[in-house]
Amino acid sequence: MQRDILKIDEEKCTGCGECVPNCHEGALQVIDGKVRLVSELMCDGLGACIGHCPENAITIEKREAQPYDEITAPAPVSAMAADTPSQLTHWPVQMHLINPNSPVYRGADLLLAADCVAFSLGSFHQTFLKNRSLAIACPKLDHGTETYIDKLVAMIDIAKVNSITVMMMEVPCCGGLLQMVRSALAKASGKVPVKAVIVSIDGKILKDEWI
Repeated sequence: MQRDILKIDEEKCTGCGECVPNCHEGALQVIDGKVRLVSELMCDGLGACIGHCPENAITIEKREAQPYDEITAPAPVSAMAADTPSQLTHWPVQMHLINPNSPVYRGADLLLAADCVAFSLGSFHQTFLKNRSLAIACPKLDHGTETYIDKLVAMIDIAKVNSITVMMMEVPCCGGLLQMVRSALAKASGKVPVKAVIVSIDGKILKDEWI
């Protein structure tokens, strides 16, 4: 049947993935560095994701396509997820367990994420973890977080991380993660740029800015 459906210009697409969490049907995935329409069944053709593409790579076209089916649409998502490669390059990642002097952090772009972020944000691996070194923590439930500040200081002054991206959930307790980074910067002799990313409980990016 002829119907409205998504069209992605691969030359314009940078694979940033900002459109992915804004497709509520789960029709988009980042695969091999480009956003792909993983199934015609899952695309309703309304284009809610278009405004979230910074490269204007997404448009709506009318062409022959399978009819949208909101009942069967979710099925292909899990199949595609199994084929999506992990961007994790090292282990361990929990702040109590990591060695801040490990080679994985030397000169790296550090991603310090709250424990819940990866479970809430479908594009976590491709959009945020890719090309970054990960550390995770929960400022509410972890004990002895004073050591986290010391480890962050070591990452700044000894490992000389290139940047720090702090990813937090929108809940108030997650703000403690950013406060740890601020405390570490106050104690460290070096300075690094810090970005704060806040994720909603339904997997949307509410804030993404350098501070």
